[in-house]
Amino acid sequence: MLDELADSVSGVKESVSELRESVSELRESVSEVKDSVEGLQLTAQALLQMAAQQQQENEARQVEIVEIRQRQEESDKRFEVLLSEVRHLIRQIKPDDHQSQS
Repeated sequence: MLDELADSVSGVKESVSELRESVSELRESVSEVKDSVEGLQLTAQALLQMAAQQQQENEARQVEIVEIRQRQEESDKRFEVLLSEVRHLIRQIKPDDHQSQS
């Protein structure tokens, strides 16, 4: 009976030892997961900052594009006015050329 009790105690000790080892491994795994999560959080924050910066740059480019288009429209209008004036001047000069040649 003492032998059986000793075997039981020995078995319990072995189980407790295995349990301690498992708990130790689990703690190590939890620590690694925690480190991984922290790394992912840092990466996510960096990506969010980059995305926000990219969005700001895109918005600034859109504003620039609108301004460039407005300037181009104004330039086109001025060109059309000048072209119209040149055509008008050419029409005024041409009749004079025809009269002087006659």
